[in-house]
Amino acid sequence: MDTRMEQEDQPGKDDKDKPSGLMEKIQQLGQTNVPQLSQDSNIHCLTIVGQIEGHMQLPPQNKTTKYEHILPQLVAIEQNPKIEGLVVILNTVGGDVEAGLAISEMIASLSKPTVSLVLGGGHSIGVPIAVSCDYSFIASTATMTIHPVRLTGLVIGVPQTFEYLDKMQDRVVSFVTKHSNISESDFKDLMFAKGNLTRDIGTNVVGDDAVKYGLINGIGGIGQAIKKINELIELNRTDDGEGLIQ
Repeated sequence: MDTRMEQEDQPGKDDKDKPSGLMEKIQQLGQTNVPQLSQDSNIHCLTIVGQIEGHMQLPPQNKTTKYEHILPQLVAIEQNPKIEGLVVILNTVGGDVEAGLAISEMIASLSKPTVSLVLGGGHSIGVPIAVSCDYSFIASTATMTIHPVRLTGLVIGVPQTFEYLDKMQDRVVSFVTKHSNISESDFKDLMFAKGNLTRDIGTNVVGDDAVKYGLINGIGGIGQAIKKINELIELNRTDDGEGLIQ
């Protein structure tokens, strides 16, 4: 009886082939730490990468950010008292306008301090997401493409279609100018500029120019972003403590 119990306790071949918990997280999520296990930090890091997926599912070979994954995370961040600040890392080509605006509005409405960092690229609808935070950084080599809104697929050629497109574009312009230091006229000049993009209108803005135009607050990397979010967290703690009588 003792011999059988010893044999049962010994790890089998299947146990050796199973990936460890850490390896399983890396394979499934591409990261070593998932939101449920981030109790050791008061800062949550949210990544916006690839193409922002909207109501239609993109092909499997596309690297995407799904808004139905991001929005619940933002709700959880707002509700979790242990998370005091949010850092948003962007390297995106853009994507669905309404999904991107939904993410932008959610980030902008958080009661907790937020900092964004554009690495590589924060193109198209990635621009509103980048400026939705309390403070924004961009790497000196990163770029942001500003261009008009487009429709893909079957388009009904009636005046209402173009009016809808124009209103959607106004929503993007309004959000960006409200949450950054760029004026509406300057942003539209960049949006409708000719000769900067191949077979298209718009402007490809590099890191230093994004700061010069007032689109992004400053040049920096992850070190500067973490330093800034910690400053905002301390400021938020001070503000919350004002007016308390002990």
